[in-house]
Amino acid sequence: MQKALTEMNLMLHTVVSDITGVTGLKIIHAILAGARDPERLAVHRDGRCHASHQELVAALTGNYREEHLFSLRQNFTAYQFHLKQIAECDTEIEALLNTLAAQQPPPSTELPTPRAKPTKKHAPAFDIRTPLHVLTGGADLSQIHSIGPHAALQLIAEIGTDMSRWPTEHHFASWTTLAPNNKISGGRLLSSRTPPSANRAAAILRRCAMSVGRTSTALGAFYRRLAVRIGKAKAITATARKLALLVYRALSGKLAYLDPGATAYLKLNRARELKALRKRAKLIGFDLVDRSSGEVLLNPVS
Repeated sequence: MQKALTEMNLMLHTVVSDITGVTGLKIIHAILAGARDPERLAVHRDGRCHASHQELVAALTGNYREEHLFSLRQNFTAYQFHLKQIAECDTEIEALLNTLAAQQPPPSTELPTPRAKPTKKHAPAFDIRTPLHVLTGGADLSQIHSIGPHAALQLIAEIGTDMSRWPTEHHFASWTTLAPNNKISGGRLLSSRTPPSANRAAAILRRCAMSVGRTSTALGAFYRRLAVRIGKAKAITATARKLALLVYRALSGKLAYLDPGATAYLKLNRARELKALRKRAKLIGFDLVDRSSGEVLLNPVS
């Protein structure tokens, strides 16, 4: 659809973030219904659209050639068909989830309140959390930041709910290929790159890790600290591994996730760094002094 609009010099994609949003679809509907006047088309602007009326008029001034209109109509029909197919698929998934949940005993814990409102445009329209809460025996992966109900459903579809197949959380992280693949020779670490893999669970966790960096959470602070030191790509993998550990603990019934916040994480990391500095200073015979109070934090080594 965007290509057909561009060939008619209708630069709708430059003024709206998504041509399949409310404003974009209303304008495409009007064009296919015969409207050509940019002023009339710009009237369909939704109140939440950041572009002004004048910007929409300028973007919708073009030449409506028949062959491009035909292409736009064909692609719009295909888009609607795919939306219909997706809706039918969602209905089937909902029925299957409810059937599987009905075969399980009710969980001992109540379903917690949702962490956030769903924001993804094409996420399934039905309730995912309730049947997943039953299937996982009371765990709710959507409480973990960056893992929404749809991502939780995808993860459960890939890894199941029985975590006893992996002896420990580290075995699980290794199975996802998110753990470092250390190659050691003669006591020396030669490489720790993660191996290439087509593991779909790892791909889901990496997508979640990419979004958690923008949150004011402990996981977000962890990602940002690593991104500065080792780069974004490696930080995404490391954060995805941490998410894998949290998923394993939650599904094993060993964790009720509660985010301590970015500030608490930074304080904990500062305490770890200070401990490491004390140890290193002790090894080389130096003192650590608190510059604000003048207090010696470590006695000299005799």
